Amino acid sequence: MFLSSKSLEKEKDHVEGFAPELAWVTKAGDKDLEVPVAIRPTSEAVMYPYYAKWIRSHRDLPLRLNQWNSVVRWEAKQTTPFLRTREFLWQEGHTAHLTEELAGKEVLEILELYAGVYEQLLAVPVVRGRKTENEKFAGGYYTTTVEGYIPSNGRGIQGATSHCLGQNFSKMFDITVEDPANKGSHIHVWQNSWGLSTRVIGVMIMVHGDDKGLVLPPRIAKTQTILIPVGINKSTTPEDRKKHEEQLDGIRDTLKKAGVRAESDWREGYTPAWKFNDWELKGVPLRIEFGPKDAAKEVVSWARRDTGEKGTIPIAEVATKVPELLETIQADMYAKAEKSFREHRLQITKWEDVLPALDDKNVVLIPFCGDGKCEDRIKELTTREDTQPDVPESQKLPSMGMKSLCIPFEQPEGVVAGETDCLSPECQRKAQFWTMFGRSY
Repeated sequence: MFLSSKSLEKEKDHVEGFAPELAWVTKAGDKDLEVPVAIRPTSEAVMYPYYAKWIRSHRDLPLRLNQWNSVVRWEAKQTTPFLRTREFLWQEGHTAHLTEELAGKEVLEILELYAGVYEQLLAVPVVRGRKTENEKFAGGYYTTTVEGYIPSNGRGIQGATSHCLGQNFSKMFDITVEDPANKGSHIHVWQNSWGLSTRVIGVMIMVHGDDKGLVLPPRIAKTQTILIPVGINKSTTPEDRKKHEEQLDGIRDTLKKAGVRAESDWREGYTPAWKFNDWELKGVPLRIEFGPKDAAKEVVSWARRDTGEKGTIPIAEVATKVPELLETIQADMYAKAEKSFREHRLQITKWEDVLPALDDKNVVLIPFCGDGKCEDRIKELTTREDTQPDVPESQKLPSMGMKSLCIPFEQPEGVVAGETDCLSPECQRKAQFWTMFGRSY
């Protein structure tokens, strides 16, 4: 958790990139520390001295380690639960390889795993791409990323990153192996790092949630289906109540055997309507209602959390129909989010169209030269002065400037490297690629 200033000295470029976010411990109790101690923002300085000891031969490669831990990045900006917090839990992987080719292959493999977490589990679409030089990992060779979109405010958000560190850190920490192609000489290993944090939860909540509460994709919901008894009242006899309980719990058990994470809600003292609201708040994907009238018809009634759509299923078919319905919900949630992201990802070729597009809750693809100073200027040009400090944020135009989100791997047509002009009005360079810009977290 703690890093001495000495251990950070080797990583000048890396530390400079994190300097604004580094938190320092300067006192222990009532005594000042002779040497301040940094709270870890990431683990390179902790792990790589050991890599230098563990890696002795090319046969020790690849070395691939993963750990779950919390880190601290002391943001000066306003924090946002899950999305931008000073301390967060994450998974970080650190690997070492013999060649650039092997390292690069893994970078993309990991990025695709992260994309799968978002798209296949969380039903959140992402754009895969490469970070600009300004936005890449401090001290790294290059950074790849998956970028999402928050429809409620039109901001982009970094979902996860997979970095190729090149040989930068292996040179800092002297991580070498004998060159198998040239015996007697040594080469520095190629390294990667990659991470996914609890931010994924915040992205999922903001993409799918509504005014009623959470909306959870079935594949990650702890409870996929909640069964709620209805039609039970004071006039119901104990015998009828017991029979109803047995029927409802029997349906629940059938669903569990079919692989559905199902629960029944027999809490006393709460009306069915209160329970409906409670489970909607928790985001459970599917609600099943079962009462005497349903029993007489040998059906269950269902309601989807995502759309509110309702219907019935014969009791004899719940083991097949409910899993199918859950997969439909998963697919529909992804399709809705993907449509929103696609419709709010605009290709812009005129500078005067940029700010209106941002104000209309879009991210933009623009022809961009890739120069870091040009990128900084684009952010300045799209930043508004806040002239209404006392007005709630929701009631005034955003003042935040746009920054680059990524250079998408899938490039639309329209930019010819070396021929198309960079869109920035003050830039005289030629564009190299379409780059996705937006207001972001």
